[in-house]
Amino acid sequence: MRKMKNRAHRAAFLIASVFVAWPQARVAVAQQPDQAAVLASIDAAVAHRFENVLGFTDIEHYAVYRSNDETHPVAEMTVKDTYKKGVGKEYTVISESGSGVVVRFGLKPLLDNEKTVNLSGNVEQSWFNTANYNMKLRPGGMQTLNGRACFVLDVAARRKAPNTIDGTLWVDAQNGMIVRLDGMATSRASMFAGPAHMMRDYVNMEGFPMATHARAESDSLLAGHIVVTIDYSDYHLQLKENSR
Repeated sequence: MRKMKNRAHRAAFLIASVFVAWPQARVAVAQQPDQAAVLASIDAAVAHRFENVLGFTDIEHYAVYRSNDETHPVAEMTVKDTYKKGVGKEYTVISESGSGVVVRFGLKPLLDNEKTVNLSGNVEQSWFNTANYNMKLRPGGMQTLNGRACFVLDVAARRKAPNTIDGTLWVDAQNGMIVRLDGMATSRASMFAGPAHMMRDYVNMEGFPMATHARAESDSLLAGHIVVTIDYSDYHLQLKENSR
């Protein structure tokens, strides 16, 4: 009789343990990121930014380095960037120094390309959303980047262009906003240079992702190894009313 009671107690304990553990298991499963939900949050964040950021200005500092020397830039340029939704970007040069050849044939064409990319009708093709990229959530859970919990995705551009990449995208796990992109350009900018390796960091500014630092690295038949860095500062945003 005592053995039967002990068996009954053990059985009851096991059943209770299962019912205690079962909700915990359900919570653990629920906490795993769902790829469809993550992609939807990315698309929503991109659309929200475009809809509500009517314009902005910022200061951008460009530096060009050669031959693996990232201490002494061969050319520098500081510009004011003025963006207006539906119009595009305009750049005002504040200062420039170093090689006039690099400024003229390197940095100024880079600004011209940025102006073209940001024209209405073009800018939509540069967005990091599912319309422009195949995206796959990387297994292994979230990563912390720049103090933010992020989902990490492998991305492949649907269209080949010098400003689209195949690589990696980090997005804020709370709101789908881009935190970092890193990858290889899908097309070379010119016949004299190979595809660039590009990276750009973003910060959450007044509820919208804005670039803070960028880096592009490529090899050229004429100039050798080239690194271009861009630092963004002094943002002033013009936002749609009640956009936050």
